[in-house]
Amino acid sequence: MTSPAIWTHGLTCDFQRVRALDQLSLEIPPGIVFGYLGPNGAGKTTTIRLLLGLLEPSLGEAEVLGFNTRTHAHEIRRRTGALLEHPGLYERLTAEENLDLVGRIWHMPYSKRKARQQELLTHLGLWERRKDRIGNWSRGMKQKLAMARALFHRPSLLFLDEPTAGLDPEAASALRADIQSLAAQDGTTVFLTTHNLAEAEKLCHQVGVIRQGKLLVCGSPGDLRNSMGSAQVEIIGREFTDAVLGALRNRPEIQSLTRLPEKLILNLNGASRTAPLVRMLVEAGVEIEEVRKGHSSLEDIYMTLMEEGEE
Repeated sequence: MTSPAIWTHGLTCDFQRVRALDQLSLEIPPGIVFGYLGPNGAGKTTTIRLLLGLLEPSLGEAEVLGFNTRTHAHEIRRRTGALLEHPGLYERLTAEENLDLVGRIWHMPYSKRKARQQELLTHLGLWERRKDRIGNWSRGMKQKLAMARALFHRPSLLFLDEPTAGLDPEAASALRADIQSLAAQDGTTVFLTTHNLAEAEKLCHQVGVIRQGKLLVCGSPGDLRNSMGSAQVEIIGREFTDAVLGALRNRPEIQSLTRLPEKLILNLNGASRTAPLVRMLVEAGVEIEEVRKGHSSLEDIYMTLMEEGEE
């Protein structure tokens, strides 16, 4: 049986009177992209620092790549890469000089350093700019180079803390594609924190949602949609009168509804059927042009979890 890339049991971290992480228990298999989701201050960055052995837990245990974070933090950091808040680039150096420095730190011979530079910079679309000083590069290009830096020594596990934050949509999309392909190419496990729920849904094999230091749910996006989501019906038409909306709100199979111009979005309980609702609307005089069926998105589930925490 394959050992997990990350295992934690009751992992807890206190800062004076503040509990930043509360009894976190996780098991992340190797070779996947894991998304760690939560609002600012939820404990995401604290978790990464604990897993890298940069912080000592108050309670609980954690193992990363089979090494205990309390006793073998150095071994963990040798085998992992990280792109955290600060990318760690030298802006007066060129792209290839930045990567060559990393290779020397990892005691890689010259030929392997050069081969790895070409491999990564070509894959990331930066090879033609390798001799440019990076101080005038765009943020998206710098972020790609920072990811190349984190991947340079072929780590078994890569930590990415909000890697697309602040990037324009095109640069963010390109970086997501790079993360996906590079992880698949090297078989690297990726532990990714993000506020972008659409990004997590597209990129991640599993996600965990954390709030106020506590893990709320964990599983694949599909499993979470199936277990927590609801069927969703989008009805496009006209004549959604107040009487019609009132009648819909009183029906037990309707969890919630949203009224938009010439559109109605219904979230249904369980396996409720759509046909009786459409029949009722037609009989009430609604002019229906189109009916679309779907399911709650990961963002819908995330927002529900956050709202439950405020009650």
